[in-house]
Amino acid sequence: MSTSLGYGPAPTATVIRVSQRAARGFMIHGGICMGIGALIATMAAVWTLELHGKEFTPWAGLVLLLCASFIGYPGFKQFRTGREYHKLFVSVDEAGLWVHNSSGQNVIRWDSLAAVALHWSNADNPAGKNYSIELCPSLPVDRDDPILRGLVRDEDPLRPGLPRLRYRIVANGPYREPMIGAIRQYAPQLWLGESEREPDYFGKPACEGDQDE
Repeated sequence: MSTSLGYGPAPTATVIRVSQRAARGFMIHGGICMGIGALIATMAAVWTLELHGKEFTPWAGLVLLLCASFIGYPGFKQFRTGREYHKLFVSVDEAGLWVHNSSGQNVIRWDSLAAVALHWSNADNPAGKNYSIELCPSLPVDRDDPILRGLVRDEDPLRPGLPRLRYRIVANGPYREPMIGAIRQYAPQLWLGESEREPDYFGKPACEGDQDE
């Protein structure tokens, strides 16, 4: 359904960064944790090497190094996650909705879809709601696609005749309206409107298996 092509989105495509806020948060928090870890590691080196004339205390230095690892390594992982999020964005053009991430880019073509909708549910967050954009295929979905696999969900079809697998883009952010506007501009015939869902409906990616007919 969503084959990686030898070309990218059109120069006139609408480019939407979907994870800037999350990327910034992860990178800032991860950087702070790495800084604290580096400071503790420096203290451990100073203590262990007796740079202040203290008695040799290898165990105290070892404890500090372990603390530095417990703080610094998770910080490094968060910083790396932020870098990955920074690379995540979508482009919308006449061909379809392009997904760009650290693995490359792929397109969900309009001519492979039967419907697109906005789903929402009440949630305990500042906005009071969770949102997602649902892209429902008319063709089989490769749930193991390295770029799109994280978007695939296995649920009851939106309407009879559609397969269970579909793409879900979490849309809790300022990019929601620009993305909806771009989709309705390029594929108005697919738009189904909004539907309320049960709380915590986001679910997990359906990555097992090969194809869904």
